[in-house]
Amino acid sequence: MAQPWDDEEYVKYTLWFIFACVIYSMIGFSWGALMGGIADFRHFVDHRMHGNLIVRAHTHINLLGWVEMAIFAAVYYVVPRLVRRGIYSMKLVKAHFWIHNLGLIGMVVFFTMAGVIGGTASVTQTPDEVEALVRPWLAAMGIFGSLVLLANFIWAYNIFMTCRKSER
Repeated sequence: MAQPWDDEEYVKYTLWFIFACVIYSMIGFSWGALMGGIADFRHFVDHRMHGNLIVRAHTHINLLGWVEMAIFAAVYYVVPRLVRRGIYSMKLVKAHFWIHNLGLIGMVVFFTMAGVIGGTASVTQTPDEVEALVRPWLAAMGIFGSLVLLANFIWAYNIFMTCRKSER
């Protein structure tokens, strides 16, 4: 009987979750160091209207990139061994990986753009004008955030189906 770790694609995607975790952690750690270490950057994110959205981008790359990807990799590694059978669906593992990464990158880009645009515009424009500039960027961020949520539901379903007592 083939074991989950004998499936090359399963191993590849489990490792890709780990690699993504490492990459996102390096980006997030560096981003945090820059925000903390560069006084003008720190002032921008702390004191400009919508500058805090840049902090939210940093937070999301750490939480949804570093932490969540590590958890996904660990669960994909452990669960098939616990239940002594392969993952329910490799197609769902692949969909989860790509949808989650697309959603996360989109969230981070649009959070950052909204923060930069809002923070820069707040110097010369009224709060209402700044809100109008930032609103479409945040709407796009919400769409990408919905992709991350979808990916998490795909993961949860795949793990639940893997753990079910009855075979497929």
